[in-house]
Amino acid sequence: MSRTELAATATDALLRPVREGNAFEETIERVLSVIKLGVVVVGDRLPPERELAQRLGVSRVTVREAVRELQDAGFVESRRGRYGGTFVRAVPVPRRRHAPLLGGTCGDELDDALVFRHVVEVGAAERAASRDLDAAEVAHLEQALAQTASARPRDYRRADSRLHLAIAELSGSTSVTAAVADARMRVNALLDAIPLLRQNIVHSNDQHAAVVRAILGGCPADARQVMTEHVEGTSALLRAFLA
Repeated sequence: MSRTELAATATDALLRPVREGNAFEETIERVLSVIKLGVVVVGDRLPPERELAQRLGVSRVTVREAVRELQDAGFVESRRGRYGGTFVRAVPVPRRRHAPLLGGTCGDELDDALVFRHVVEVGAAERAASRDLDAAEVAHLEQALAQTASARPRDYRRADSRLHLAIAELSGSTSVTAAVADARMRVNALLDAIPLLRQNIVHSNDQHAAVVRAILGGCPADARQVMTEHVEGTSALLRAFLA
């Protein structure tokens, strides 16, 4: 799999068809998820209007209206000319709220989000480690790891998400990548409501490196174990603040 194909995997997973009943709202949600998860970073160009409409299964009018709203909100900007298009201008900044969260909706919703994440991310890591990766896939994973390890605190969540999406992409399944993307969006919304702890970042980076070593070493059992420890650590932190 080439680097271009790898880059397209996460985009395909996130920019999947929306439901007819809420086409406008879900178009905004899909495009924002691409920005929030760092699939398209600040300064990079979003897919063109025609391609977005085709991927999302909506009209170009719907895409145009959604992009206009995102532009008015300051998330993207349109540029004219030969090298024009719609470019990411800013990443949505969450309003951090500490426990109790979201009007007391933690409990069942928290448990559901964490169980979902555990199942899909542990499985993705195990599957990635069981595959014979080519040079482009190895480079893709190593680059995502390096970017996470060097990320500034304010950029950490997006870099972290890109790494987890890279692992999902190496499962070889677009459906798995889509599931991990959904899980990350849910968990990130919870993480945005608690403090970003410096020591937790250090610990997470150590675990990230261990997961990547297991994947590159072709050790599915080790990848499963380390990813299990990693997601359980995040779960413990969320439960401590939010339960």
